Amino acid sequence: MKKSFLAVCFGLATLVFSVSGLKAQTTPVSPEVPAAADPWKASELLDPATLAGLLKAGNAPLIFNIGAVEDIKTAKHVGPVGEAKFLAKFKNMIAALPKNTQVVIYCGCCALPKCPNVRPAYQELKAAGFTNIRVLNIVVNLKTNWIAAGFPLSDK
Repeated sequence: MKKSFLAVCFGLATLVFSVSGLKAQTTPVSPEVPAAADPWKASELLDPATLAGLLKAGNAPLIFNIGAVEDIKTAKHVGPVGEAKFLAKFKNMIAALPKNTQVVIYCGCCALPKCPNVRPAYQELKAAGFTNIRVLNIVVNLKTNWIAAGFPLSDK
């Protein structure tokens, strides 16, 4: 009986230790739905194919590359605004623009939910009073979601 009791205790202890390392399953965030920490609304996300279509039609908004990746055609290159010197550069670049300017920001270094540059740029635009901001919805990275799709890059 004593051995059975010890075996049961050991089994329970093993079960507790193995279960304690498990994590609850979470629902993955859809690329169309921003994470709770994102400051933008889902309606402010812009699909890469839509932006490429606007570029092709000659109706492109003002585009800012706020990362360290290749420039999309017509994009103004800022640099990774997660760094203070590039955020200051971005502030200077937008300072004189009308607040209703159609602005698209993108980084493309990684998937949008992990990007260290988009949130500071978006928050700066909002703080400066811009009312027509779009965030390019980069699901994987610029190479996958823009370049591999054959969308236009800057000729520079």
